[in-house]
Amino acid sequence: MKKILVLISISFLVMAFAITPYPIDGYERTGIKRLKRLELIQSGELKDATALPLGALKSWEAISLNLASRKDDSLETFFHVDHGLQREIGGMFRGLDRSYSIAVLDISNPDSTRYAQRNETLGYQPGSVGKLAVLNALFHQLSKIYPDSFEQRIELLKNKSVKAGVWGLTDEHTVPIFNIEKNTLVKRQVIASDVFSLFEWADHMLSVSNNGAASIVWREALLMSVFCEKYPELTKEEADAYFKETPKKLLTDMANDIVNLPLRQLGITHEEWRLGSFFTGGANTYVGDKGGSIGTPLGLMKFLVQLEQGKVIDEASSLEMKRLMYMTDRRIRYAQSPSLKEAAVYFKSGSLYKCDRSKGEECGKYMGNVMNYMNSIIIVEHPDNCKYIVALMSNVLRKNSASDHMYLANLIDRAIRKG
Repeated sequence: MKKILVLISISFLVMAFAITPYPIDGYERTGIKRLKRLELIQSGELKDATALPLGALKSWEAISLNLASRKDDSLETFFHVDHGLQREIGGMFRGLDRSYSIAVLDISNPDSTRYAQRNETLGYQPGSVGKLAVLNALFHQLSKIYPDSFEQRIELLKNKSVKAGVWGLTDEHTVPIFNIEKNTLVKRQVIASDVFSLFEWADHMLSVSNNGAASIVWREALLMSVFCEKYPELTKEEADAYFKETPKKLLTDMANDIVNLPLRQLGITHEEWRLGSFFTGGANTYVGDKGGSIGTPLGLMKFLVQLEQGKVIDEASSLEMKRLMYMTDRRIRYAQSPSLKEAAVYFKSGSLYKCDRSKGEECGKYMGNVMNYMNSIIIVEHPDNCKYIVALMSNVLRKNSASDHMYLANLIDRAIRKG
């Protein structure tokens, strides 16, 4: 545990930096302007002091699905506990309470996977990990608009631009805005007048975990479900009129179904993973909360396994969502582990904390004394073909658990490699 304490100061420094998914050669494909900047830095045309880790240099075409060969296999076939791996994982938490829960799947050999778990059905507030459900909803609706053409889905993501409005307000997380003509980068909070493509909003939602972007992507998925094939030409005025004229309860029910029903279709139950509210107060102008939000390691693992199988909507959608999870810049929390420096990582982190200062206890950002949720989901791909999936959730009060997750990442990596 001494190592955990030593790493706390490091985590505070790193958490200030953004994490940026999608391969850096993806600008032409996606139109995400931030990627053009990374491309220029890699080519030497722009100077930047930050060197990308080796694991962040994959081409978008080099990313693949690890379990596509087992697309026809049921989820149950992946969740038979391997006693050796279970012993290793269980030993990491010996003597600790139920504040940690985890599911681990070694997929180095797709035909002979190994699984371990601990408190895997224990539910937590998922925080920003829940944004993956919004991403899933977006791609689910795209598949309905263009059922026979994935290329048209990509074109819509790239070419359809939408305005933030009040839905993007408010969030302390900044977004990177790169001016291609001037080669300048500005990082600031989303404002109501901001306009980005669907691809860029999805990137902001995952890369810097911007809450406003998540609410906007969720809003657009809702509009897709309502207007269907008319959505590509939908104007802001038409969208605004729809939200003003539609009863709030109806919008709430619809929005809830749009993110949660696709999870049920994947065999993820209501108690394993659900979203109950938008990510910003601005969105609550039109849509209310319903049912609360919860996540479990098992529910999240079910999603990631099927993503690797190519079963989240379809194989092309699964692959594109995985690309959007690929980290190509600063790594935080679990993903910051030195053990993963040369690995490709596909990652989402989430946290939620609450302080009661009347108790006279130490309490602060990511160090809640009422609740202190820290969640990490990750797909790791080492160059030597060591590959695995982890869903780790914790609620350890009064300490910054980012360093715990980073320390556990080292131990888990070591356990997987012991074979």
